[in-house]
Amino acid sequence: MPLQQLQFRPGVNREGTTLANEGGWFECDKVRFRSGYPQKIGGWAALSYNTFLGVCRSLWNWVTLKGFNLLGVGTNSKFYIEYGGVYYDITPIRKITTNTATFAATPGSNIVIVTDPANGIQTGDYVTFSGALALSIQTVTITVGVPTVINLTFNIANGTPIVLSTTGTLPTGLIAGTTYYVVNSSGITCNLATTLGGTPIPTIGTYSGTIKLSNTNGMSATVLNSEFQVTYVSANTYSITAPNVATAYDTGNGGSSIVATYQITAGGAIYTAGTGWGAGPWNAGSAANAWAHGWGTAYSAGFGNQLRLWSQANFGQYLIFNPRGGALYLWTPGTGDDPDVTVPGKVLNSSGSGIYDTDVDCPSICNFVLVSDESRIVIAFGCNDYGESTLDPLLIRWSDQESYSVWSPVITNQAGSNRLSHGSTIVTALQTRQEILVWTDTTLYSMQYSGPPYVWQFQLLADNLSIAGPNAASTVNGITYWMGTDKFYVYSGRVETLPCSLRQYVFDDINRNQGYQFFSGTNEGYSEIWWFYCSANSTVVDRYVIYNYLDRVWYYGTMGRSAWLDSPLRGYPMGVTYDNLIVYHEAAVDDGTTIPATPITSYIQSSDFDIGDGHNYGFVWRMVPDITFDGSTTTAPNFPNVNFTVRPRQNPGALYGSADSPTVTSGLPYGTVHSYNVQQFTQLVYTRIRGRQLAFKIESNTLGTQWQLGVPRIDVKPDGRR
Repeated sequence: MPLQQLQFRPGVNREGTTLANEGGWFECDKVRFRSGYPQKIGGWAALSYNTFLGVCRSLWNWVTLKGFNLLGVGTNSKFYIEYGGVYYDITPIRKITTNTATFAATPGSNIVIVTDPANGIQTGDYVTFSGALALSIQTVTITVGVPTVINLTFNIANGTPIVLSTTGTLPTGLIAGTTYYVVNSSGITCNLATTLGGTPIPTIGTYSGTIKLSNTNGMSATVLNSEFQVTYVSANTYSITAPNVATAYDTGNGGSSIVATYQITAGGAIYTAGTGWGAGPWNAGSAANAWAHGWGTAYSAGFGNQLRLWSQANFGQYLIFNPRGGALYLWTPGTGDDPDVTVPGKVLNSSGSGIYDTDVDCPSICNFVLVSDESRIVIAFGCNDYGESTLDPLLIRWSDQESYSVWSPVITNQAGSNRLSHGSTIVTALQTRQEILVWTDTTLYSMQYSGPPYVWQFQLLADNLSIAGPNAASTVNGITYWMGTDKFYVYSGRVETLPCSLRQYVFDDINRNQGYQFFSGTNEGYSEIWWFYCSANSTVVDRYVIYNYLDRVWYYGTMGRSAWLDSPLRGYPMGVTYDNLIVYHEAAVDDGTTIPATPITSYIQSSDFDIGDGHNYGFVWRMVPDITFDGSTTTAPNFPNVNFTVRPRQNPGALYGSADSPTVTSGLPYGTVHSYNVQQFTQLVYTRIRGRQLAFKIESNTLGTQWQLGVPRIDVKPDGRR
């Protein structure tokens, strides 16, 4: 028999049985198609090995007028600006209290109870203290001019470390030779330049006073004046975890000048579906009756306990950002020789916190924000109406043209609003070339700028459709693609179902309750749109599916990412791992999240195909491989290699059998032929395989290996009917 080519249709098809898809590919992971042939996807390299707090859900890249290349990073806990590989915390401030917070510590524990009335805190929020003193209750009376029980070798000054001498009798609880911290010196009028103890004070008379001591290994001022993540205790109290264990001297209030700076409420890391038993955090309540819910009481998911998503947009070089269900915030870069990335974002509405003010008619609560590039108008989707504080999920409001701060509609400006009529909530919006697309949970609208007096015109494009989540849509080359709850869609002037050869595979094993975690992104260098989603038994993103819009084929795999951005300002697409690292995809061959890098396991397997017409058994006795290793980075003696596996089967219902030589590994010293565009990794492979049907698989799991498959061939001899 002549050599039989192993040439398969591009793309992966899981819509039928493996034999029904004869001539195609059936399974894969971390493989893409390029010019119709499968190849291993590119690896990834860490942007930096600095990390951040929380699960990242949003990336936004822009360059300021000073040329600073900045990256907005929104997590469920914080909001950062990445610059030069460092993450700067610009999380907006919700509230600042002065002289109202007090501390209470328990000896032997690193848990400190903070009391601060009406703090509005919830578990997971962050607070920063300043002005705190070390905690202490140990009071020692010092008499100067007569023999003392304590030999102090340092000045008695607040903030001074002292060491207790072994001479004399120490008060109960104090340990000789231990370093203590002077918290408060009261009534000590001696010269601070004069030491006590070994050198007498050269004056006549007795000086007496009281000092308070705290063990420096306990709750010192340095320990307390830091940022902490809190745990809710009651309406007026919460707990923080200090890096040190409290000593017997660490139970005081930390001073009377404590400033507590509270960041905006943190959000959830996963989506909380529905209400009732088990939904939301323990003992949480509503905004109207905070922390009122107890054991077994129904719960309503809200801003602080729902999945935290961010939307970001540029107003020129300014960044406008919004936590879903929260206020609108503005961050402005510095005008000097640094971007000034240490200043928190400012709320655009005074009802948000009262700390920063612009226009009180700016929405104080919003689900999504973007800026129209055509008209320079800030648009809030799903927000509160004028004079109201309750979110209307179908209301759209916009600012005046060329202004992010003027939202009050008058005859002389273009500020205004419109309420959509279809659906129950606005899910997301996306700016395209000529219009803004707005998705509700059941419809798609077109929003087009028309100028005064109506400013925006709205057109219903399609009804009775779905979208998986706020980040499930992408636009490329003027065409918009998105993932629905049970299929994929495309909009190119009209809404259509996007044919998908993996529809059954994806939507039969998907966690729809976590749809708001799903996200889409482009990889334009390879003409791809990626969707990341949660499999049925997972509450975190663990899979992806790719549509190659140039070749119109699909493929899929497993990968844990929480956000994605394909920005030409950074050169490579960026993904965020669950280890809180931002990585550049396609920038390496291996997994660069570890030091040293680790190999990426990549494979693709064909559907079953008949040997000949499938009537007789065939005996495969040799194979002619066809593969290239262009782009490999491995060097001698570890040359790039892949495994070829040929899996025989008698009938579609039978188990795959084994062959005498099922695995083929390259033996060619590839390092000597790097200059060739196409190489054969070996000339012939001799096998002993017998069956009516075969499935072919290529797999790699070694460092520095990059490959693209060509058209291998097998040599088959007839081998009877039984």
